[in-house]
Amino acid sequence: MSKATSFAALAAGSLLALSLSACGGATKSSTDKAASTAPAAGQGGAANPDAATKKGLAVAFLPKQVNNPYFNISDAGGNTALTALGESYKEVGTNSATDTAGQVSYVNTLTQQHVSAIAVSAQDPGALCTALKQAMSSGIKVVTYDSDTDPGCRQAFVSQASSEDLGRSEVDLLGKELNYSGQIAILSAAQTATNQNAWIGYMQDELKKPQFANMKLVKIAYGNDDAQMSFQQTQGLLQQYPDLKGIISPTTVGIKAAAQYLDGSQYKGKVLLTGLGTPNDMRSYVQDGTVKAFELWDPGKLGQLAAYTAVALASGQISGAQGQSFTAGSLGRFTVGAQGVVTLGAPTVFDSSNIGQYDF
Repeated sequence: MSKATSFAALAAGSLLALSLSACGGATKSSTDKAASTAPAAGQGGAANPDAATKKGLAVAFLPKQVNNPYFNISDAGGNTALTALGESYKEVGTNSATDTAGQVSYVNTLTQQHVSAIAVSAQDPGALCTALKQAMSSGIKVVTYDSDTDPGCRQAFVSQASSEDLGRSEVDLLGKELNYSGQIAILSAAQTATNQNAWIGYMQDELKKPQFANMKLVKIAYGNDDAQMSFQQTQGLLQQYPDLKGIISPTTVGIKAAAQYLDGSQYKGKVLLTGLGTPNDMRSYVQDGTVKAFELWDPGKLGQLAAYTAVALASGQISGAQGQSFTAGSLGRFTVGAQGVVTLGAPTVFDSSNIGQYDF
């Protein structure tokens, strides 16, 4: 099924869901009752690591935002893994990275469609909880990837890298480039984005170390993963802080927009930029000297691992409890950590010496 067809089908499903709700087929009290009986992360019961992988599973990917280059890559990775396993794949979602009500609507529709598993990148840690718990109580396995919900609202979270590694390493990258001196700012995505806030927390903690005594974080701005808003936020930062020396943008949309602004402004080469981006988005800015280095994981592998985790859950090979392990195709074997977290690995730093080796 094409993305367009899937979207149309889900839009129709959403209307059906609303109609059923209006007729009393589902009420808030029944929804809350179902949600209260759903299992929390790491409490999904026993698992059999030798259980056969089920075939014909229907796994839906619900990114923070469809038609976002980053999620296009990660979800395509999920599609590749599911196809190789003999499962079916579809992607649904909103066009806005801050449309939490839209994400809830899609979860409800997928629950009514009785998919086998949902892989979701949450726009907000709590907004999806009632809907996701209802999905789990209906037997649907729930995996978060890229951006987590509260741990009790899913069975497993597939993390790009540890939040601590990502937060601290971005500060370290910019610190080395600035010789550990000057005002800096952060250009984040949405103010409620769980992953962004976790990374920023570690950035702020890293800045407390003695070597950063002469670096000062003056502002955290939010571009909502919107290119135009991120561009304008970058412009605003430089107008508000004329002595700004560096920007960290831990979002692929934000860092690209910030690079575009710097590249066409008087600040090119004077204000340094790093963060999380894709090599294809950032290649020209590295080659022309606007950006020295940035980092990321392989989003395609992140999507693959989310798919393998969803299938392992749906096949009963894992339940999300700490210490369980499963094989994720060519990615290797992974062990579930505390609170159901499965970590892809350490981030990769891209600069002029290696960016030509990557194409995503």
